[in-house]
Amino acid sequence: MMNFEFHNPTRIVFGAGTVAALAQLVPQNARVLVLFGGASAEKTGTLAEVRKALGTRFVQEFGGIEPNPSYETLMRAVEQVRSERLDFLLAVGGGSVIDGTKFVAAAAHHEDDPWTIMETGGASVTGALPFGTVLTLPATGSEMNNGSVVTRKATLTKLPFRSVHVFPQFSVLDPTKTYTLPETQVANGLADAFVHITEQYLTYPVQALAQDRFAEGLLQTLVEIAPQAIAAPEDYDTRSNLMWTASLALNGLIGAGVPQDWATHMIGHELTALYGIDHARTLAIVLPALLDIQRDKKRAKLLQYGERVWGISTGSEAQRIDAAIAATRDFFEGLGIPTRLSAYGLGMAAVDDVVVRLEAHGMTRLGEHGDVDLALSRAILETAL
Repeated sequence: MMNFEFHNPTRIVFGAGTVAALAQLVPQNARVLVLFGGASAEKTGTLAEVRKALGTRFVQEFGGIEPNPSYETLMRAVEQVRSERLDFLLAVGGGSVIDGTKFVAAAAHHEDDPWTIMETGGASVTGALPFGTVLTLPATGSEMNNGSVVTRKATLTKLPFRSVHVFPQFSVLDPTKTYTLPETQVANGLADAFVHITEQYLTYPVQALAQDRFAEGLLQTLVEIAPQAIAAPEDYDTRSNLMWTASLALNGLIGAGVPQDWATHMIGHELTALYGIDHARTLAIVLPALLDIQRDKKRAKLLQYGERVWGISTGSEAQRIDAAIAATRDFFEGLGIPTRLSAYGLGMAAVDDVVVRLEAHGMTRLGEHGDVDLALSRAILETAL
């Protein structure tokens, strides 16, 4: 096991009816900005619950944060925070709203050009406004980590940042808030959480036994609950397990002391920025192809994954690896998520475009070994055709 430090200060308040806990979680004298996405938070009554719980506090609102939150939109929220002297943020939504809120929190008092937050991967962040979240879409794990991804529409640039200053102070996780989600968003959430786990697990062995078993258990949970999560929107037990598993997938615990990949995400980000494909769907395109191209370097973990997650224990090593990759692809396809670029009308021109963008953004040494160069990225994308 590799050396590591693990610290996660986010308080989780889980269960039905827990939005009311905002009355105690948000400081009484806070000047609050509630950030959210589209009209669904209003239509479902979640915003009404939030307003009621916040009571007589000074509260303003900022809506319209997009899927794949844009720098341009978020800077309007930053200006509102600054002009109105707001000092506490509350994200009400899924990963995009929470990611965007993290950027606003970091940018509000950032002395330099706020885009340097993204260009430095968060290294330029020296502080941030306190914030909490009310999660409505389980997928990204952003409600319990210190990472964010923001897109600058003017340049079609999608970049991540991390900072110890942008852990949520608390996150309210009420599974009933997921009941009205469209089926496509539930499927995307399942796929996103699945790939978050594999990015930390499908690398190479370092004798991190607990982390491996924990990751495998989370993967098995997603596979087990996926059909019911899609078919029965108001199954509280299933939605509870989905919500908590998505948080555990990326709260730092299973990634402690193990090598991590993240090449699938970096390549996927470019597909989203260029073509507007949902983030989770880009991951489903890239991951099976990446596993195929990297099968030799990931051999030991692919065999372990095949046996422990999918029950694949017979055949030659090559056959078992083929079967594990096929099972992964079938899982995504079973969610209604295509795993080929051609399903989105993309061909070799898209491969060329993505490779150019990877080079422009310095994404030339990806993966757990830093060996996914532009040639390997091209091979992965061509395999995904």
